[in-house]
Amino acid sequence: MTADRARVTTFVAVSPLDAFEVFTEETDLWWNKGPRYRSVKNPRGVLRFDPPGPGGRLLESFEEDVFEIGRVLVWEPGARLVFQWRASNFAPGEFTEVDVRFEPTFGGTRVVLEHRGWDAIRMDHPVRHGLDGAATVAMIGRWWGDLVTRYRLHAARARPT
Repeated sequence: MTADRARVTTFVAVSPLDAFEVFTEETDLWWNKGPRYRSVKNPRGVLRFDPPGPGGRLLESFEEDVFEIGRVLVWEPGARLVFQWRASNFAPGEFTEVDVRFEPTFGGTRVVLEHRGWDAIRMDHPVRHGLDGAATVAMIGRWWGDLVTRYRLHAARARPT
């Protein structure tokens, strides 16, 4: 882990294509709810890629409002997903980037998630919670660690055939 990027890895016992579909089509089901994981304004929104695919966006929708977390930059089902990520308190044009790779392994898929671009976010930004670069990235790594654990458990549930 450098001061610019956090990296987490997990294993899911499904094919790379299924792992990709769970990540992108069931996002709201595995991504934690609550103020630590969702918009500060309304942590009960619905999180989804809309439209799914290249040029899509990651959105959090509320009763009368929609927050665009970021645009999809790469959409390769079963292989790779890259999207912008911004917190609700980011200024226009402030973005980080999340790169998720789905690698086939014996019995499933190794999912490697890298959240990068933290050097571009100013040191006094509220998203850093007063932490320096390395501590911010460590915090983001733990945040993603919680999320990919939920993702792994969600992907392991019985699926209709």
